[in-house]
Amino acid sequence: MTPAVKRPVRRSRLSRTPIWRILFLTVFIIFVLAPLYWVFVTSIKPSDDYLAIPPVWYPDQPTIIHYTAALFDYRGLNGLINSLIISVAATFLSCLFGTLMAYSLARFNTGGQHLSFWVLSQRFLPPIAIVLPIFLNYRALGLNDTHIGMILAYTVFTLPVSVWMMFAYFRGMPRSLEEAALVDGCTRWTSFWRVAVPLAAPGIVAAAVFTFIACWTEFFFALVLTSRNAYTLPTVFRAFLSFQGAQYGEASALAIVSLVPSIVLGVLVQKHLVRGLTLGAIRG
Repeated sequence: MTPAVKRPVRRSRLSRTPIWRILFLTVFIIFVLAPLYWVFVTSIKPSDDYLAIPPVWYPDQPTIIHYTAALFDYRGLNGLINSLIISVAATFLSCLFGTLMAYSLARFNTGGQHLSFWVLSQRFLPPIAIVLPIFLNYRALGLNDTHIGMILAYTVFTLPVSVWMMFAYFRGMPRSLEEAALVDGCTRWTSFWRVAVPLAAPGIVAAAVFTFIACWTEFFFALVLTSRNAYTLPTVFRAFLSFQGAQYGEASALAIVSLVPSIVLGVLVQKHLVRGLTLGAIRG
């Protein structure tokens, strides 16, 4: 009778992880989530619990009155709708033009060797240096406090980042795939839309996420270029500070609401986002 062969005991991945790494990740998660938890708890606290000592970690009687006040009394819902319209439209235009510009720079060396860096350098310019000329031009053209004006401003503002991200993506893409499509009878335009764009989808998604977040959280241009009609969500927060004090509950409620679109977008495109951000990594 043959003796039974002992199978090696497989240790779980968690047991093989060093204890210092687990402790570091735990501290990091607490460091990131603790402020979010406190903002959420503040949004459902009664007003008397804001500055209570000892602090109230969770209220006995949660309330949603701060959400209704922030969305309706302070016109946060209108700001949310305006932000969605402006951010989605600006993201679409920025990614569309950014993809076309990046492909031209990567495949045809448009503008020489330094044009791509010049496009990126436009992002280094501080907004305060150009907001006054934009405001004067918008007032002359009738674009102040309009959705179209904000969409144009955000498209120009985010276009350099979109171009640079897609430029690196197209430059690392093999030319042989597009050349094979040209040999099969496709035109340059057809090979771009049917070959290059589908392969660059993770990079486009990554650029779109960064562009959307930049538009969604932008405050300075919205503060100067809007007033009553096209004001965005970040500008609503200034209404919570007055000579009578700060409205902590309403501000926390609107902050939680403002996080929802970014979180939903990140969850929906998580797979493509990870691929888009790690494609250019060095492989060993």
